[in-house]
Amino acid sequence: MPKNKPPKKTGQKKRDFAGQKMSGGVSKQPARTWKKPEKQAGEADMRMMDERVKTARGRKISSTLWLRRQLNDPYVKKARALGYRSRAAFKLIELDEKFGLLKKGAVIVDLGAAPGSWTQIALKAKPSRLIGIDILPVESFPGAEIIEMDFMDENAPNVLMKMLAGDHGMMHPDLVMSDLAANTTGHRQTDHLRTVALVEAAADFAVQVLKPGGAFISKVFQGGAELNLLNMLNEKFDTVRHAKPKASRDGSPEMYLVAKGFRGDNKAP
Repeated sequence: MPKNKPPKKTGQKKRDFAGQKMSGGVSKQPARTWKKPEKQAGEADMRMMDERVKTARGRKISSTLWLRRQLNDPYVKKARALGYRSRAAFKLIELDEKFGLLKKGAVIVDLGAAPGSWTQIALKAKPSRLIGIDILPVESFPGAEIIEMDFMDENAPNVLMKMLAGDHGMMHPDLVMSDLAANTTGHRQTDHLRTVALVEAAADFAVQVLKPGGAFISKVFQGGAELNLLNMLNEKFDTVRHAKPKASRDGSPEMYLVAKGFRGDNKAP
């Protein structure tokens, strides 16, 4: 005997998955205020993150490492706080504390002056005259004369000597300081030779112009100055030392050569 089927309901309209009528009529559900889904903000944040990641991906690894190192370097932060133009200021401060290089009333020549942090520190000692040179522009300082010129230009030493010349003859410097550094090529031997050439040029200029008892400091790499250069400096100065300031980065081959007690008796025009 066939089972009785339940009677079909009539008058019921089809509804969508949200319970609203698909056509005609008014929903019996209470009205709801539309709110922006929370994930929208998250999506915006993700888009911003993607832009930052894309920027980082487009940057060389060496540049990224340099930027990270700069942001986390305590000497960089301290230089900004004190108004120094670079962290290199602390290298000269340390060298001066150890060797007594900066003196009141001294005549100083700053080779490779940009961006100017060594000039800043030297001016604190109240020199009678400070002349700087760099291939890059350097924002001026009261009390310093800085020229924009490549020190490796064959005319550069003569230009500096003319600046040192006064009404009563040559004004011999008490200190020639050099933070010159060659642009690196990535080829170790080439970079080494270029750095040696800079140090030798700075030393040659120093022994031409320094007054007796004067001092010379220069950045060097690859474990120190070349033997020939050291031999020459040992003949011209009472003491020649290598020093690595704490402000030099860990792992950097950078060192400084400090020569004191110039023995010459210059008669430069």
